[in-house]
Amino acid sequence: MSTDFSLYGGAESFDEGRKAANGASYPDRSPRRVFAPKEGDDPDLYAYTAPPRDPKDFLWLMTEEPHRTRRMAIMKAHPEVTKLMGHEPLTKYVVLFVVSLQVGLGIYLRHTSPWSPWFIFAAYAIGGTANHNLFLAIHEITHNLAFKKIAPNKMLAIFANLPIGIPYSAAFKGYHIEHHKFMGQDGVDTDLPTRLELVLLNNVLGKVFFATFQILFYALRPTFVRAQKLTQWHFINIAVQLIFDYILVTTFGLRPLIYLIMSSFFAGSLHPCAGHFIAEHYLWDGLEQETYSYYGPLNFFAYNVGYHNEHHDFPSVPWTRLPALRALAPEFYDNIPTHSSWPMVIVNFIRDKEVGIYARAKRLAKGSVAAGCTPKSASGKKGAVDGDESPLEDSVSDKSD
Repeated sequence: MSTDFSLYGGAESFDEGRKAANGASYPDRSPRRVFAPKEGDDPDLYAYTAPPRDPKDFLWLMTEEPHRTRRMAIMKAHPEVTKLMGHEPLTKYVVLFVVSLQVGLGIYLRHTSPWSPWFIFAAYAIGGTANHNLFLAIHEITHNLAFKKIAPNKMLAIFANLPIGIPYSAAFKGYHIEHHKFMGQDGVDTDLPTRLELVLLNNVLGKVFFATFQILFYALRPTFVRAQKLTQWHFINIAVQLIFDYILVTTFGLRPLIYLIMSSFFAGSLHPCAGHFIAEHYLWDGLEQETYSYYGPLNFFAYNVGYHNEHHDFPSVPWTRLPALRALAPEFYDNIPTHSSWPMVIVNFIRDKEVGIYARAKRLAKGSVAAGCTPKSASGKKGAVDGDESPLEDSVSDKSD
């Protein structure tokens, strides 16, 4: 009986992919880590296309990020795609359920030692999954996709932030909108690792450390790379979170808050769902592909964030309609390599010597952004970086960026 190696990223054997497209042999290379479209019909499809990358530097590109171009092509081929855009009323009910679940479970565990196996298991299996869901709820709400108006979206994001224990939803909004509009731009896109991370963490132990403490990197890195101007929503987010934490601790003791913060740590650590952080934009298999999708079952817990090419192409399409977007334009999405397993992305990231902190694409920042000016959308709206545009504008306002 043959072994199915699909969980190892799409490879059918450990020897697969060890020859370049031109026939040159790379005997020490790892098997393929991405799942090629129609794999099996053509075994050389999306095999290694280049020698291993230089592990001392990132991949620097002079090309434009790919999503705007594909978005324009899809809108031309399928103008009906605009019907998929807009807010999703279901989001607020899912958020209410998960927030209630986490607060209720934290209170339930108030008499349980944080060192007990049950407490740790609950924080990892239930809390980690639930708080990861809330991270991605905030991601969804950041694009103004829960309500038609901006203020209710921001208030819902602050509410979804409560079980996370630490205020971050307001800060995340500005940084994430920049990640979309200026993807890969050095010094602007705070999703990118820094030079210091490349120097210190580009080895097996460093990658284990990075994968274990991903949540801290994504929380702290932006403040060192690009400071934000604080707004009233930042202060509201901080105040509401501190009041909630204070009431929780004074009423039920410290353990419920320990449970919530432990859940947040596990949600961004060695957790099956946390594989999406690495899966989304790291480079694999010699391909200069900056964004990867994942269509597996863990999307159920993650607001379909695995549909990541689709999401970057159309940030105004809510999570419930991303599968419909893929089905609408199969000629654009069915030919893109994907990941088949988030958990194995973490394993492969750690053990694959060809993928490290350096395996990201970077671009030089545009002049106005590099000079510290506030980026604007093509329409000139100052709120573009804050993400305060309508869902439709979120997808189409940057036609001339």
